Amino acid sequence: MSRLILLNKPYGVLCQFSGEGPTLSDHVPLPGVYPAGRLDKDSEGLLLLTDDGQLQHRISHPRHKAWKTYWVQVEGTPEAAQLEALAAGVVLKDGPTRPARVRAIAEPALWPREPPVRFRKSVPTAWIEIAIHEGRNRQVRRMTAAVGLPTLRLVRMAIGQWRLDGLEPGRFRVLDLPAPSRRRYANRKATKRPR
Repeated sequence: MSRLILLNKPYGVLCQFSGEGPTLSDHVPLPGVYPAGRLDKDSEGLLLLTDDGQLQHRISHPRHKAWKTYWVQVEGTPEAAQLEALAAGVVLKDGPTRPARVRAIAEPALWPREPPVRFRKSVPTAWIEIAIHEGRNRQVRRMTAAVGLPTLRLVRMAIGQWRLDGLEPGRFRVLDLPAPSRRRYANRKATKRPR
């Protein structure tokens, strides 16, 4: 069996088990597990950890195209053209992004963030949902900035089939999954057709 840990990573926590400041070791007291992917220090939400290297690779590697869904509070009021641009893919310094799934959403019922997001009476804010299947550094923040909607708060709600579903910040849930067959994985690699 493989262990998969679903953690609601709080704001300000580093995605590593050692170092200065709050780290994963403050929230996941389980030996032998490692993050499958990352979340920035100033992002919140679903982080997957596992003790299975193959599972970690399948979850985090862009080749496997696990969709990652984020709820994003942005500065400003999104216009249809901005949402369409995000969905089509925007050009960043490291190249164009792949198409994304994007829609405006009502303000979700989330836990309060500490420290709270800055509030300015003269500047409206809104929420959008973005799903991507890439894993570039600070990608969602850079995408929203590129269309004129700076990100104020970023919460990852899902990775593939796994969802946050009621986990409070700093809490985790452990799932026991059947270990993937190494033979099946090796056969799939061996029979991959050339392009």
